[in-house]
Amino acid sequence: MAIIEAIPNVSEGRRPEIVERLAGALRSTPGVRLLDYSSDASHNRSVFTLVGDRGAVKSAILALFDAALAAVDLRTHQGEHPRVGAVDVVPLVPIEGVTMNECIALAKEIGSVVAERFNVPIYLYEEAASSPARRNLEDIRRGEFEGLAAKMAKAGWAPDFGPARPHETAGASVIGARMPLIAYNINLNTERIDVAKKIAAAIRFSGGGFRYVKAMGVKVDDRNLAQVSMNLTNHEKTPIFRVFELVKREAARYGVSILESEIVGLVPSAALVSAAEFYLQLERFSGEQVLETRLRAAE
Repeated sequence: MAIIEAIPNVSEGRRPEIVERLAGALRSTPGVRLLDYSSDASHNRSVFTLVGDRGAVKSAILALFDAALAAVDLRTHQGEHPRVGAVDVVPLVPIEGVTMNECIALAKEIGSVVAERFNVPIYLYEEAASSPARRNLEDIRRGEFEGLAAKMAKAGWAPDFGPARPHETAGASVIGARMPLIAYNINLNTERIDVAKKIAAAIRFSGGGFRYVKAMGVKVDDRNLAQVSMNLTNHEKTPIFRVFELVKREAARYGVSILESEIVGLVPSAALVSAAEFYLQLERFSGEQVLETRLRAAE
C-alpha cells in the first residue's frame, strides 16, 4: 500500500472554530487519516499531519484550500511566523510504497489544480523545485505576503503555476516534496528576542551552523518568552540532542537558560530514541530493545 504524508501549514492559529473547520475538511476526506494538528497563537499558524494514498491526499489538500480560502484573509493576518499564503506550505513526504519522484509528480499535479481552481499562484520547492533558487522555503517566503506582489514582478519569480500576481486574500502557496522534517522549538527563560535571534543565527546552516538546521528567533507573546524556532531536516545527521546542547551553550553566553522545548506535530521514533541514548548514556543500546518496535516486528 502506498502511504504519503502531507503536512499543510495554514496561516490561522487564533480562532479555534476555524481550525476545527479545517481539520474537519481533512478528516472527512475518504481514504485520509488525520494523525495530528496543532495551533500556535503567537505564530498565528496551524500545522496538520495527514496520511493516505495519492488520490486521497490530493482530494484532502484541495478540500483544505477550499475551506482555508473562505476563512483566512492575509490582509488582516498578523503573526510571528513568516508566510506568503493562507495555505502557506504543503510538503509531501514518501512514507511507504511510494518514491520521492512520485511525490514530486503529485506536488506538481496538486499545484496545477489549485492554481486553476482557486486562482492562487503556486511555487514548487525542495525536491520538486523548478530551479535552485526555489529549493529553500525561506527564499520563496522572503518578503512575505506584504512584499509578494513586488517580488512576483521581478525577473525569475513568476510562479510555477497560476497568475503572476498574488491572490487578493490568500497570497501564494508553496507545494513540494521532501524527506521527513522535525519542527522543533526551544523556549528561553528570557523575553530578550535579540538573544534568540543571535542563537538562531549561530546554529542554522546559512549562518555557519549545522548543515540540516533552519532556525529563527521569535517572540512568544502570550508567554512573554523568546523562542528559537527550528526545522531539523535530517535528524540522523543532525540529531535533536546535538541542537539542544548547542542552543544551551549559546544561551549561557548571554546569561540565559533553556526553559523548555517542544515538538510541533509528529516525530520519527528514532529521533527520540537517539536523544534518550545520548542523555541516559546507554551502552550497546539498540532500537530493537524498544518494546513497541519488537511488537510491530512480530506482527
